Amino acid sequence: MAELLSLGLDVGTTTTQLILSALTVENRAGAFSVPEMDITKRQICYQSPVHLTPMLDESRVDADALRQLVQQEYEAAGISRQQVDTGAIIITGETSRKENARQVLHSLSDFAGEFVVATAGPHLESVLAAKGAGAMERSRDAPLLHMDIGGGTSNLALLEDGHILRTGCLNVGGRLLKLDAEGVVTYVSPALRGLTQLKPGDRATEEQVYQVAELLTAALEMAAGLRPADSLLAQLSTQEAGIPFEPAPPGVTVSFSGGVAECIRQDYPWLQFGDLGPMLGRCIRQSRFQGRYMLGKETIRATVIGAGCHSTQLSGSTVFCEGVTLPVKNLPVVCFSPPEQESPRLSHLIEERCAGQDRTPVLCFTGTVGSYDALCRLAEGIAGTNLRPLYVSVEQDMAKALGQALRLRCPDRGVLCLDRIRLQQDSYLDVGQPVGPAFPVVIKTLILQENKM
Repeated sequence: MAELLSLGLDVGTTTTQLILSALTVENRAGAFSVPEMDITKRQICYQSPVHLTPMLDESRVDADALRQLVQQEYEAAGISRQQVDTGAIIITGETSRKENARQVLHSLSDFAGEFVVATAGPHLESVLAAKGAGAMERSRDAPLLHMDIGGGTSNLALLEDGHILRTGCLNVGGRLLKLDAEGVVTYVSPALRGLTQLKPGDRATEEQVYQVAELLTAALEMAAGLRPADSLLAQLSTQEAGIPFEPAPPGVTVSFSGGVAECIRQDYPWLQFGDLGPMLGRCIRQSRFQGRYMLGKETIRATVIGAGCHSTQLSGSTVFCEGVTLPVKNLPVVCFSPPEQESPRLSHLIEERCAGQDRTPVLCFTGTVGSYDALCRLAEGIAGTNLRPLYVSVEQDMAKALGQALRLRCPDRGVLCLDRIRLQQDSYLDVGQPVGPAFPVVIKTLILQENKM
């Protein structure tokens, strides 16, 4: 048994938060088996105040101020970088679109060491928020649509029986419109183009701000299947999401998290925070969501409340590696179900699911391959993508045969095929130099607190 200190840092559109967790890790395998590490206990030992994300201007995060903020929180927690074993630093929402997002991540990299450091796409953000708010567990009783409404975007996840059916992202958030203490507009997001006549310098009325909030609420209602979807839903769908969110089936309960969820919980004066948040919360509370929604167990802290479990194991021995330089670290994992891996559209599905990743992901296939013809079809689907190199993981003991089939079809691309390891969506993988015929792998999974802190 061992204890790890885990860091979670979420740099969001409006707020930045840091959380430290103590993770108890035990080996669940038998004495003569390959180690299989698992987290048996987690305890939040420090959580920072909710800070406003420091900005230089509307398009740039103040990386130096952010770094200083994190250093101050380390000191407040009474820990040093050397004491932190694992974790994740994630930049989310509109902040990930800022001009210097990569510079921000680089400035924080020494706080992270070998942690997961990434700009989170809408799918990952939706998953994190749904888990952090407790929506995954709640969906075991009945289907649930979770909406995490932040400063710049709303991340959506439709869940059933503890599984995510689909995700989406809308340009709906509290900071799309900013105002000073007198109601003078200081910022209008490009996402609101055509939806309001307000512009910087205008003195807005409460009614004008309410009208903007009504439109954004209408888009959320469309996503929840509470009103017919029209062009508004398509207009407010983010570019990263690709296509409008397919509305939830009728009667699905909705849960909310994010900063705006606090404004649903409590009616604040409309200029309280200098943005749309209070009015958007009021609109949602008075909308077609009435009687159909609940608030998450976590609201503003839902997205990241802890991160990082390193569980080391060995791959199977029938592996394949050519044209890939090892070690490789922090490869995002993208999983495909058995029906997806057998789909004639597999190449398209892979390209669609891997779009927006900062680095080439590991393609994880969880089903079995019943014949050589099926293996060849799987190889064709993978080879039909633009990914390079090809990183593939299969649970079935077949990596060597699949790797050879891929190398035959892609002689100019590196290929790494592993088998007999269990990966999860939204985890990250390290692969080291071979040990005999196998490869040591480190699986990094974001750890999310399910109970209210």
